[in-house]
Amino acid sequence: MHSFLYRANALLTFAITILGVVCAIASFTDNFHNPTPHAQVKVLNINWFQKQPNGNDEVSLTLNISADLQSLFTWNTKQVFVFLAAEYETPKNAVNQISLWDGIIPSKEHAKFWTHTSNKYRFIDQGSNLRGKEFNLTMHWHIMPKTGKMIADKIVIPGYKLPAEYR
Repeated sequence: MHSFLYRANALLTFAITILGVVCAIASFTDNFHNPTPHAQVKVLNINWFQKQPNGNDEVSLTLNISADLQSLFTWNTKQVFVFLAAEYETPKNAVNQISLWDGIIPSKEHAKFWTHTSNKYRFIDQGSNLRGKEFNLTMHWHIMPKTGKMIADKIVIPGYKLPAEYR
């Protein structure tokens, strides 16, 4: 006859094995999910465009951000981290990426949103490379699952241009 500790060990080992198998299946099912998120960003105003005393360019924008990210949520999604970035090229760097706004979406009910805001973080370029510069606004998201790997993707919204002169 087996002791109590031997039986408890066998039961705990079996329960952890089953939990591991269920987590692996949950993570595997996310591979078959094909989300179709939509996002739209409008630059309503360039509040200021100036050269700082240290020679860097700084821009403040007023934005309308609307998105429907409900398709990103599955039964395995804990939350989604989303951020809007300005991306542009300079002679020194092939890719410059500046975060303008971010947020955490805790549930599918909050995943369809609209916000009117100025950039939450400063849009500064090291140097005077922003005058007349074309840039893209890119909405990035990171899906944080309850179990399994994190998934990241983005929507690129091209066609924005900064003024040729400071304001």
